[in-house]
Amino acid sequence: MNLNLSSQIVLNKVAEEFYRPRTAVERSEITQREKIQTEIFPKTEQGASFVVDKIAAEILQRQQQGRPYVMALGTGTSLTPIYQELINRHESGRLSLKNVVVFNAYEYFPLAKETQQSTINQLRHRLLDHVDILPENIHTLDGSIPQDQVQQHCRQYEQQIREAGGIDTILLGIGRMGNIATNVPGSGLNTTSRLILLDPTSREEMANSFSAAEQVPPCSITMGIATIISSRQIFLTAWGEEKADIIQQTVEEGITDALPASFLQTHNNVQVVVDLAAAGKLTRIVHPWLVTSCQWTDKLIRAALVWLCQKVEKPILKLTNKDYNENGLSELLALYGSAYNANIKIFNDLQHTITGWPGGKPNADDTYRPERAKPFPKRVIVFSPHPDDDVISMGGTIQRLVSQGHEVHIAYETSGNIAVGDEEVTRFMHFINGFNQIFGNSEDQVIVDKYKEIKSFILNKKEGDFDTRDILNIKGLIRRGEARTACTYNHIPLNRVHFLDLPFYESGKIDKLPMSEADVEIVRRLISTVQPHQIYVAGDLADPHGTHRKCTDAVLAAIDEEKRAGAAWLDDCRIWMYRGAWAEWEIENIEMCVPMSPEELRAKRYSILKHQSQMESAPFLGNDERLFWQRAEDRNRATAQLYDSLGLACYEAMEAFVEYKPL
Repeated sequence: MNLNLSSQIVLNKVAEEFYRPRTAVERSEITQREKIQTEIFPKTEQGASFVVDKIAAEILQRQQQGRPYVMALGTGTSLTPIYQELINRHESGRLSLKNVVVFNAYEYFPLAKETQQSTINQLRHRLLDHVDILPENIHTLDGSIPQDQVQQHCRQYEQQIREAGGIDTILLGIGRMGNIATNVPGSGLNTTSRLILLDPTSREEMANSFSAAEQVPPCSITMGIATIISSRQIFLTAWGEEKADIIQQTVEEGITDALPASFLQTHNNVQVVVDLAAAGKLTRIVHPWLVTSCQWTDKLIRAALVWLCQKVEKPILKLTNKDYNENGLSELLALYGSAYNANIKIFNDLQHTITGWPGGKPNADDTYRPERAKPFPKRVIVFSPHPDDDVISMGGTIQRLVSQGHEVHIAYETSGNIAVGDEEVTRFMHFINGFNQIFGNSEDQVIVDKYKEIKSFILNKKEGDFDTRDILNIKGLIRRGEARTACTYNHIPLNRVHFLDLPFYESGKIDKLPMSEADVEIVRRLISTVQPHQIYVAGDLADPHGTHRKCTDAVLAAIDEEKRAGAAWLDDCRIWMYRGAWAEWEIENIEMCVPMSPEELRAKRYSILKHQSQMESAPFLGNDERLFWQRAEDRNRATAQLYDSLGLACYEAMEAFVEYKPL
């Protein structure tokens, strides 16, 4: 069973010469805007193997010389594939790490003495406990010492590094603000190990190790930029499109303390190792025509023309031969003969993505429509990772599908319970207790006892405490009730509302369990029962908390299993990917765009507002202070404005989709 099909989704098929150049001359040409050597791989596993190949050769060389090999290690999730590859090689007998000396790159502060949530414990769990690194060779910063001792502790740590012979290799991830280790924006080039106040984005990124973002300690003791730069070799890794912007800034833009990772440009032995998704904003990937000649595909032409329109501030049909020539697109003039021919081709392609009939228009010519006319009506399943992603992401499209007569099912994949605040539980428990007093004369002892128990737990809840199973169940019930209300508002019968409660989610904390075959089988039972003509899944592969991606992997794996079993219904089923509150599809990838009127956008907002527990107190809003309904409206309006600026139809708002074709 393939549980990671989302990793094989490649929207823009990048020619291999752009990420694996054959000669030094080709590399020099396509990387002319890059200031750090960057290695791009189609898959994460290939990138991890590349890094481990380099490290393993050096470890072996030091073993033969009878010398130690000193490594500094971060704990970012992007390093997990590398650690797993190290473990695999050790367990297969191909690699011993007995001569490796480890320095932990940073530690939370302040920490309780016996806490399990320290970074060194994370490092033990991910690597150290599974290989033969000697305990006496493991060094870490101490987050439990008194604050007045931190400065002296940092000086001693730097001295330990010098006594070990300096750092041979440091493995780093990169934060969304460009932080390396926990050097947040503002960190200077000359900084050494020190205590630092974490910014909100860094704390949010670290929340996976805790039950809630607010439980992440406010500070960190970290290796400084100068400490990192003093390493003989540096690997910076990143995977997934959520890191594409920050990788582009780090690799291609100038050095600034507002982007700490940019200081790596001053080192002569740094390699940035990324997958295609994380490399997606580098010039050679996103705008290759600016660095070399291209093999022009339809999507690349569409991307180039949209880029040109935005640069010269013209709609498509007003682009001239001069615009093409002055902006490095003369190859397209040679290909099409004139600007007009290229313009009309892309204008028509984009125009054909727009449809007010997301389920297909009956009795109509569907030659140029994104969805087929038959069968009509269609059976539709909308998979929603959390109990509000359906309306946030495609609330307007859901309303269209229902009003146009299709049989719409909503499948909520997880309970969403950890995103409910304790005050919501208190409010509902007050209601239940009051209801019992008014209508039951307080005779239901179960309610009375449970009310006291839960009230006591919440009152005495300490930072770092995980919710009891009873409280998680209540929080899940709250979200179920809100989801049912939103579905009723959208005229979806409750017998078509499915709560799947996938097991991977039920860890009780932000960091989830691995997605497994048990999750896939739950999804498979639903799709094999409904046998839909349309499936909608979350395409938020850059979801910063990973739940959307795991949910999508469960759906894609279930579809794959049905395909292997020869399910006939799949022959007449299309799978559409939507995006949520975080980002929109790039216009060159959009294959269906559903417009909304002002009234329809308002109705979408109302359906989002039915999820009351997620309004003002929803976690994981990050640095963006807009609530989810505001993000959704702004995103949908921006899509409509983009279509309008290109000279296409002018709508209030639009929801965009990309088709997924099973492998």
